[in-house]
Amino acid sequence: MTKTIKIQTPQAALPALMVAPNGARLKKADHPAIPQTIPEIVSTALACAEAGADGIHAHVRDENGDHTLDAGLYKELLAELAQVVPGIQHQITTEAVGRYTPDEQIRLVRSVHPRSVSVSLAEMTAQGWTSQVEGFYKWCNESEVAVQHILYSPDDLGNLIKLSNQGSIPDTRLRMLFVLGRYGQGVPSQPDAIAGFLQMLPQLKAKPDWAVCAFGQSETACLRAAGQMGGKVRIGFENNTINEDGAIARDNAERIAQFISSRDRS
Repeated sequence: MTKTIKIQTPQAALPALMVAPNGARLKKADHPAIPQTIPEIVSTALACAEAGADGIHAHVRDENGDHTLDAGLYKELLAELAQVVPGIQHQITTEAVGRYTPDEQIRLVRSVHPRSVSVSLAEMTAQGWTSQVEGFYKWCNESEVAVQHILYSPDDLGNLIKLSNQGSIPDTRLRMLFVLGRYGQGVPSQPDAIAGFLQMLPQLKAKPDWAVCAFGQSETACLRAAGQMGGKVRIGFENNTINEDGAIARDNAERIAQFISSRDRS
């Protein structure tokens, strides 16, 4: 019998500690514990829930292990997660990785109709602020699809503030992820960078629900700082596979355990 675990998390709010176990880029050759298949992702979700996560941000992979916006695979994954880890929040992604258009991202979300999805504002508006994009955000709000806006810079946040304050993006349950550092670009993640986002939040008419993720070995320090500033965190192999002491983490659950231990000592 498959073991299940239940954690009560309000679906309307961001999880306090969301695991991002695989992302769009890393494969088994990068770390053997990168979950690629649906059974591997579900097993990782269970282990991470037991370690203290109350949400999962998951990417599905195709038969070659590559990132894909395949609605059928996402539906299958969500169904399995609902059976095995029903009490944590299950979030899918529309990440484009330079391959998917805004229209393709929109079709994915409308087809899957998830309860939670992460959307990069920069990627969704790559072809401008179109009626299709505006209609997408309004449909998500009306359809109870919780959108977490992925923001790679304070400039992205400034764009979201403008769109939200003018009513183009609904401000009900406004959720954000501040991304520190960059994948594969050698841009270090610094806890001080969080302040660049936070100082802009008073410009919003609505109070947001925000979280932080950070690339590289400084992930733990950045997330610890986010918690001290009142934010939530997203952690996992999508952004970093190294513990704060420099050792390569065994798996995503170890990253969570290491972070929680570090946070509780601070």
